Amino acid sequence: MNKLHYSPEALRDLDEIFSELENPSAAENIINTILEAVDKLQDFSMLGSLLSSVTELESDYRFLVCGNYLVFYRVVGSNVYIDRVLYGRRDYLRSLFNKNME
Repeated sequence: MNKLHYSPEALRDLDEIFSELENPSAAENIINTILEAVDKLQDFSMLGSLLSSVTELESDYRFLVCGNYLVFYRVVGSNVYIDRVLYGRRDYLRSLFNKNME
């Protein structure tokens, strides 16, 4: 079983998702859907697609699609690092690689 590690940014992303939605019940459902998808990575770390399959940037990121949100993560051995949880219509490449794109 893989060990999940949430970055401070990913935790902040989840908090922002919850606080930005006006309906607390809907927000809770979305967060639960995201967390359930991430939990599957404990057993199936390669479940998500490679980010390099949808962009020309080479990286070790994989991603899961959870409704309107994308969970970006990396697998290192038996550790899964959840780096960001971003709205799918956002410029997620800039959010992930902001230092490299400026």
